[in-house]
Amino acid sequence: NSKNDNRVIINVGGIRYETYKSTLKNLPDTRLSWLTTTTKQNADCDPETGEFFFDRHPGIFNMILNYYRTGRLHVPMDVCGPLFEEELAFWGIDERQIEPCCWGNYRTHRDAQETLKELEGKEGQDVSDDEDSSYIAQRFGIQEDAIRERSCWQRMQPKIWTLLEDPNSSRGAKGGAIISVLFILLSILIFCMETHLDFRVPRNDSVPMNGSWTRMEKSKYSTPHISLQVLDVVCTIYFTLELILRITFAPDKRIFFRGMLNWVDVFAIIPFYLEQFMIGVFPQLEFTVAIEVLKSFSLTRIFRIFKLTRHFNGLKILAHSIKASARELILLILFLLITVLIFASCIYYAESIEEGEKNDFKNIPVGFWWAVVTMTTLGYGDMYPRTGTGYLVGGLCAVAGVLVLALPVPVIVNNFALYYSHAQARLKLPPKQKKIL
Repeated sequence: NSKNDNRVIINVGGIRYETYKSTLKNLPDTRLSWLTTTTKQNADCDPETGEFFFDRHPGIFNMILNYYRTGRLHVPMDVCGPLFEEELAFWGIDERQIEPCCWGNYRTHRDAQETLKELEGKEGQDVSDDEDSSYIAQRFGIQEDAIRERSCWQRMQPKIWTLLEDPNSSRGAKGGAIISVLFILLSILIFCMETHLDFRVPRNDSVPMNGSWTRMEKSKYSTPHISLQVLDVVCTIYFTLELILRITFAPDKRIFFRGMLNWVDVFAIIPFYLEQFMIGVFPQLEFTVAIEVLKSFSLTRIFRIFKLTRHFNGLKILAHSIKASARELILLILFLLITVLIFASCIYYAESIEEGEKNDFKNIPVGFWWAVVTMTTLGYGDMYPRTGTGYLVGGLCAVAGVLVLALPVPVIVNNFALYYSHAQARLKLPPKQKKIL
């Protein structure tokens, strides 16, 4: 009869589903809707049983078929996002039809994959040895088909670059990474210690050491201990050689100079050599403002601490977590600026109404500093309200600060936990076997 003719049986992964052709026609231009018009000519149809067989995931097909019945597409919580994405592509369904309640969970895997790709780079790709060799050959311009015998440079460049760039590639690379970390920490330690008088010696015995010296006087009348100077020169030579090696053996110089950490190396080294050059050529400039301004650029040495992200995945994950939370951080700054403006204006007028003998809030811009210190719960105590109305405004400002600052914390923590769990899982994942076919 007509009712039986309207029925269609679909076998997905060994599980039989039965529905009406009219149901499948609810979504035209999809794989299931085509079954209603091409029954005889369809290669997926069994002529004996009249069933359509598809070797696909039967659990996900429940959601697909339910979408045809109800018009609402939901994502199962126990299915990996990429798998559901592949099934949608096979059945010809647009992912934008997913319901809003499931969209966040569906998009999570894609956002995590994009971040992990940046986080791990080439290490995050599962490639075989043959594919890895092809990757290296392509990146370094080695065409093995055209050039059977590679030159010494072509053989050494990938190896040395991997030694410098990937600490996990070999024992030698791991040892080099440890040495690099030690020099980074030593350089920062020297930078901090040479500003303390206990680690400086007077240039002239007739001028005693004075803790109240200004920075100019400290540099004019004293100098860092000779041991600190020697260690500083050793560290600078090491970082210079490391930078030269990295530039020389980098496979792509343009990509190399786009890296922020590489520019940190450059700007941390240049002031040292420029200072030595100017003092050597113009000795009379040694204690002038020009040299002191040049020495102030040595502050870039402290940014070498960011180079530790090359060797510690935790720091790298934290940086990417903050990057992924950029929207929330911008929103935090916006809320903070709005509330600072409001409470700075309120405290100014609150203290002006009952102005006593001393009023710290002579204008609204001064109130900006007080509002920031109060909302961030620092409370330096350098300025504070002295009237009843001012106390009320100060209390509201402190409560508002706690609420505003607490908003982005869960987002950053969740992003860090997500990326950290993925990175740890990737590290513990055993290498895949080569494909036979």
